[in-house]
Amino acid sequence: MTGKLEAIYVRQSKDKKDSLSIEGQIERCRLECSHPTTALVYEDRGFSGKNTARPGFQKMQQDVKEGKISKIIVYRLDRLSRSILDFGQFWNVLDQNQVDFVSVNEKFDTGTPMGRAMIYIIMVFAQLERETIAERVTDNYYTRIKRGNWPGGPAPYGMKNIRRKDEEGREVPSLAYTDEFEIVKEIFYRYATEEVSLGEIGRDLTERQIPCRKRKEGWDNVALARILHSPVYVQADEDIYLYYRSRNIGKISNGIEEFGGNSSAHVVGKRAGNVRKYTSFEDQVLSLTNFEGKIPSDIWLRCQYRLEKNRQIGNSGKGKNTWLSGLLKCGNCGYSLTVRKWHDKKYLYCSGRVNLHICDIPSFSQPVDELESEVQKELEKILEECNREQIPVENTEKEKKIRKQLREIEDKIQKLMACMQEASDISMKYINSELEKLDERKSELLKQYETPKKNEKQYYKGIDFEELDFEEKKMTAQAFIERINVYDDEIEIIWKV
Repeated sequence: MTGKLEAIYVRQSKDKKDSLSIEGQIERCRLECSHPTTALVYEDRGFSGKNTARPGFQKMQQDVKEGKISKIIVYRLDRLSRSILDFGQFWNVLDQNQVDFVSVNEKFDTGTPMGRAMIYIIMVFAQLERETIAERVTDNYYTRIKRGNWPGGPAPYGMKNIRRKDEEGREVPSLAYTDEFEIVKEIFYRYATEEVSLGEIGRDLTERQIPCRKRKEGWDNVALARILHSPVYVQADEDIYLYYRSRNIGKISNGIEEFGGNSSAHVVGKRAGNVRKYTSFEDQVLSLTNFEGKIPSDIWLRCQYRLEKNRQIGNSGKGKNTWLSGLLKCGNCGYSLTVRKWHDKKYLYCSGRVNLHICDIPSFSQPVDELESEVQKELEKILEECNREQIPVENTEKEKKIRKQLREIEDKIQKLMACMQEASDISMKYINSELEKLDERKSELLKQYETPKKNEKQYYKGIDFEELDFEEKKMTAQAFIERINVYDDEIEIIWKV
């Protein structure tokens, strides 16, 4: 270790009759030096050993990193640090720079096999201390969350960090709404009630020069989805509880009876690096907050279902290239046809050939637009005939509404039943009470549905097919058509009526 020197480190928080002075420590350490007269001395007078924020220690550590030191000698281990964790971190620095360590009092020398064994033992305890500290920090973090406190970090869009008094009169972290919340409210209501995409909302906000906090260029889908996914704005009632339970969230800090809509909620927790935040809640924790929610749960849930639907569709545009999607079949092999674009025109390809290699028809010469035009003409004839003959409709609007309500009630009953296994005594009473109410409501609706109809003959309402939007055309086509067999130069429509 040519060019490197031995070093002595000494520390004393204050002079005591029963403790060895700085000068006494230096003399004892010099006896362990190979070259006492050239040894570097680093001292900290009046500094505690509770941490390493000491000028002498920091200077010594810097010299170690710069390659000036070959060995460090201390009178006793606690002169260097009273924390095993701090010592473990310092030893990593010594080890990386090939510096030996000697403690006079403990007969501790890392240049010997016994000394190195002692280091390994100390490092084990240092790791244990690290894990214990991490566990205490984590437990404290989740305890604060369970109490409703904001866990920390920047406030979400439309909110600001504040401190408010809890039930015991202590000031705790929380959030409060700002003027920006009006933008948040607009985003939720537009996405829940209007047929607009995230992109359309984003472009509108950008054109109105409403600043996006994380993007100077303007609003994008990611910024909007982050707001819409967050439960921090919602009035967290039992429907929010059931929504997260149905998504298999790892843990819910509060019982279902506490979800009364008086506060909002937040979801925290670690997730694997390859798991998207909003697709898996297995290791997440849902907790109520200590501040109110302002977005009604039904509006918030509508947004979640739309976002989930978009995620299921993905970016492939499946079913969006033609309103005949799902009906088109290859006249040769019977397998479904897919749509591909070529020079701004859409053509059909057989999945039986592309995926299964069982069909010998490479493609179809008839463009999709022409095929749609042919089918539309035939559909319009059917619709005119329906209007003329006054064909009765199977279900009235009233019946459809009742059936929808029954499905919603049944879905809620199933979710409540799923909660019973892990419910506390208080939650069980609440769940049983809710089940009774739902069962009564279900019985009332069934009576209405089964009551004989008197003079309620309904007729099919005439529609102008050309005026329908994409989804309406798709629904109408599927209501009347069983399938469409496509050949190279003709089509065959199989009708349901």
